[in-house]
Amino acid sequence: MIQLGQHGPPTHTIAHISDTHYLGGRRALYGSVDTDRMLAMALEQLERSGTNPDAIVITGDLADLGEPDAYHRLKAEIEPVAARMGSTIIWVMGNHDERAPFAAILLGEEETDSPQDRVYDIDGLRIIALDSTVPGYHHGEFSPAQLSWLEEVLAVPATHGTLLALHHPPTPTPVEIMAIIELQDQPAFAEVIRGTDVRGILAGHLHYSTFGSFAGVPVSVASATCYTIDSSAEPDTLLGVDGGQSINLVSVYPDSVVHAIVPVGSFPQVAGFPATMLERLAALTPHERREAFSRKTSTVGAADAESSAARQPR
Repeated sequence: MIQLGQHGPPTHTIAHISDTHYLGGRRALYGSVDTDRMLAMALEQLERSGTNPDAIVITGDLADLGEPDAYHRLKAEIEPVAARMGSTIIWVMGNHDERAPFAAILLGEEETDSPQDRVYDIDGLRIIALDSTVPGYHHGEFSPAQLSWLEEVLAVPATHGTLLALHHPPTPTPVEIMAIIELQDQPAFAEVIRGTDVRGILAGHLHYSTFGSFAGVPVSVASATCYTIDSSAEPDTLLGVDGGQSINLVSVYPDSVVHAIVPVGSFPQVAGFPATMLERLAALTPHERREAFSRKTSTVGAADAESSAARQPR
């Protein structure tokens, strides 16, 4: 990786995907949304980027109705890509998922109705998958036993800290109707994680990207790959649209965790620089680099940008 600024490469990179909502028999969601195609595009972009994330975290609502075929198809779609990139897959339960087929098909374990909480060690970065689902309901909740278990796990810090992955984000939402199915008893959850080595919370559920903080911990909500919710819609409405789907890239540094939103789809290029431009800049000293690229009157890179634009179809 070419380094042109003050920060070195991250210690870990995580691909954060959410809300795939697969249906059995490859049926279209709401009769029109091709969930398989959207996820396939997201994975193709991820693999093409050469990022090779250490883990792929999928924060719930993997299957829209918990159908076994949906889980089998989802697993068959993601596992080969993860294997080629060397990524660990971390499956997280969502309110549309069902615990028995989730455990049996995705985790290769016995069918169970117990919460699907797991701890993963990703080269010293601890990622804890928390099952915030309530069987038969769409809101989220942690049992006292789950919180006690989490408190015990967090009592021992991890080398690179901890990320929590859950479906229901512990944050407010401008889409008021979603508050009915939010995570319940958030103060009890906050009491467990406050002051621990938890560096970030990854969540889904809302179908739009948003960020916040909880108990002093940053929260990042990935949008959906199936459809998104328009948070700018008229008050007191819920508007789902087939557009704006995205995934997140999470870069973990020694003193920071950075989240980047990656739109899913193919879009016309209007500007950019080729890799050769970055290589030429990397060969310069920091002062020469600023003069060449930061100075407004500099013409360095102009030809590259023009030729890049010229290559695009009209």
